[in-house]
Amino acid sequence: MPKLSNTEVPEVKLDAAAASIEAALTAEQRRGLFEKPGTVVFAIVELTSKSYTGHASGEEKEPNVKVRVTSCEVARNDEDAAALAEAKRAMWRARRMDGTFDEVGEGPMRPEGALDDVTAGKPTEADYKAHQRRREERNRTEYVR
Repeated sequence: MPKLSNTEVPEVKLDAAAASIEAALTAEQRRGLFEKPGTVVFAIVELTSKSYTGHASGEEKEPNVKVRVTSCEVARNDEDAAALAEAKRAMWRARRMDGTFDEVGEGPMRPEGALDDVTAGKPTEADYKAHQRRREERNRTEYVR
């Protein structure tokens, strides 16, 4: 794995694969983004590093890493969008207060607490698995008929 000196900060580039973003958007959101320039959609994204350059000693290239959006969930109503916007503002305030505004990587604050209000009314993993089991059972029952 590449190691950078403490003074090196790699540039982060987003690769062209955005299928997970497209899949997370509703048809209405897609149309809104197209028809109304300036439309804002709030999302939670997962970034995965895919490639890097500029890591060999004596190499002239500046270090950079290419990341891909590998998972994405988009707010589908005003309540969720407002909660994500507030979580974003809270994380921004924490970075400013901690003096880590320009730093890359994990800081001392964790975002999970900022999203408690958003996730409180949403299904848990157990709820989702139970839903999947009910749907599969219903499909099996209908198939047998």
